[in-house]
Amino acid sequence: MKLNDLRDNEGARKTRIRVGRGIGSGKGKTAGRGQKGQKSRSGVAVKGFEGGQMPLHMRIPKRGFNNPFGKDFAEVNIGMVQKFIDEKKLDGKKDIDHAALKAAGLAKGGKDGVRLLGKGEIKAKAKFIVNGASKGAVAAVEKAGGSVEVLPAPKHDGGQGDKAPKGKAFERAKAAKEAKDGKKAK
Repeated sequence: MKLNDLRDNEGARKTRIRVGRGIGSGKGKTAGRGQKGQKSRSGVAVKGFEGGQMPLHMRIPKRGFNNPFGKDFAEVNIGMVQKFIDEKKLDGKKDIDHAALKAAGLAKGGKDGVRLLGKGEIKAKAKFIVNGASKGAVAAVEKAGGSVEVLPAPKHDGGQGDKAPKGKAFERAKAAKEAKDGKKAK
């Protein structure tokens, strides 16, 4: 092998076709874009457009929905908790809550807290303070001599607090009910 014989693999480098350089090149005049129209112009990308026909993404059926009131829990299995206790990443003698699990790197996300699940087995006698737990997880922790305290879920007020607007219909109904109750009292 000689230095002057060195070259790239066949097909590794592809030369760019220079378009619009005369009819003799085969890619002159319209430069391979056909005749006139929107797609022959620059700056056009009609992705998903099917010429006015109903597009595929609108033809196929849709399923399911996103629950706006659904809870977002960080799900943690008891087997992983035991593994982290064995590796000394988590202290089993202290209360194990969302903050402790997050600090250990077990609970990722979960803006509504932690939910304890029963996959795996636990040997450590630990006290869990969580926002949710499966029956299997509670049984396994209690069998190992630990305890699970499930915090009550906060009441959902639609993000309004005490100042939730009621509307005129609500006020009318309330006034009618009070008037009706007033008549019954007489």
